Amino acid sequence: MRRFSTSLRARLLRHVILPLALTWLVGAMLALAVARYFTQQAFDRALLDDAYAVASHVRDAEDGGLTLGLSAVEMGNLLFDQNENLYFAVYQDDGRLLAGHAGLQLPVGARTVVTPFFTETPFQNRSVRAVVLERSKPANFTVVVAQTTRVQDRLFQRLLFFSLVPQLLLLIWLAWWLRRAIQKDVQPLMDLERAVAQRDVRDLTPLTISTRTLDVQKLGESINALLTRIEQSVRGQKEFAGNVAHEMRTPLAGIRALAEYGLTQSDPQVWREQLRSIAQSQERASHLIDQLLALALAQEAQQVLQPQPLALDEVVRDSLMRHLHRADALGVDLGVDFEEGLDLPLFILAQRALLEGALDNLIDNALRYGVPTDGADRHVTVAVSQPEPGAVCLSVIDNGPGITEAQRERLLRRWAQGSAGEALKQGSGLGLAIVAEYARIMGAQLSMVSPASQGQGLKVSLRFALQPSVG
Repeated sequence: MRRFSTSLRARLLRHVILPLALTWLVGAMLALAVARYFTQQAFDRALLDDAYAVASHVRDAEDGGLTLGLSAVEMGNLLFDQNENLYFAVYQDDGRLLAGHAGLQLPVGARTVVTPFFTETPFQNRSVRAVVLERSKPANFTVVVAQTTRVQDRLFQRLLFFSLVPQLLLLIWLAWWLRRAIQKDVQPLMDLERAVAQRDVRDLTPLTISTRTLDVQKLGESINALLTRIEQSVRGQKEFAGNVAHEMRTPLAGIRALAEYGLTQSDPQVWREQLRSIAQSQERASHLIDQLLALALAQEAQQVLQPQPLALDEVVRDSLMRHLHRADALGVDLGVDFEEGLDLPLFILAQRALLEGALDNLIDNALRYGVPTDGADRHVTVAVSQPEPGAVCLSVIDNGPGITEAQRERLLRRWAQGSAGEALKQGSGLGLAIVAEYARIMGAQLSMVSPASQGQGLKVSLRFALQPSVG
């Protein structure tokens, strides 16, 4: 069963207002306890003064006992309070009542407690506040003075009302303000969620972000960055599918035409020739698919493949070994030339798949199109040089017809083909475009020159920053 969590706004309100309310409640209780304590202290002090006044009028009697030297009227004047009822009792050392209200009992255990002390005691079916005071002159006796607490209770109730009600109103106002502020701060996030939820699956344009909150701003920017990457990926997939559909249509149609023509013939020699043509067309189609896949790799490599230190001389030797058999079959002298004085191994920071792909495309182009127009022997050389300290240059050089300055710019665009000979015209126009894209991702500089006289031959170079030796 799916469980739904509460909204961020509700969680914020709960996590802010609830602790605030609890803090207010604890603070109010502490404040009231302190107020009650000091209010009680004031009333207890007045009650203790009355007890001392009563004790000061206890005298020695003629019969050797004790007597209270005040009449009833004088006692009433002494303990007069227009708001409260006061009661008193004086007990002799043996516990007999000397004077006062007989119902005002001496609290249990009063003689074992250091006096004066205050207590709550029942009297005439009500609870009164009493103070117990022991005196030793002229003889041992105990005074108990008690009073009702109507004024004290009313005072505390008023204190409770006038302290809690304003604070409660303030807490309600603060909760309303917090709810409004949290709603205002969370609203951009809700708008962002609504915009994403209502967005069409084909709409990958950036979202409009209007907020002053840094976290929401960063979230919106991250979503926009994700949409941009998705759009690039979708565009690359569409482009790849379109390129495949467009470029594969011609070789597949040619293969079909060759096969249909061969089926109409009965001469085995014609069949052989058609099968040879079909094999060549299939080879060109396979090469085209490899280049299309290489372009797809270039589009994903920037996010997927991480640069790492690579031994350039090792990559060069591995690539040469992959092309030696084909070069021998074509009668091409394929070799490597390391500049004299280079300290091997040479390390660069690059993605190995992209570096191998760039070198393979350059060697493949040289083997395909580097055919001298004068019939001379073919040569393809992979050269590694150090034009200046801190840099290393990887070059593929052939002795073919070369290209003009205008053709160099055009060949770096996809689907552009050269014009030097029929073999070059049969190319897909992707090889150098792939190399240029790989160079951009690896941070290398791509250059093309015709080093020989009269523009013969082609030298394609990739310039990398030299990395310190690893290990």
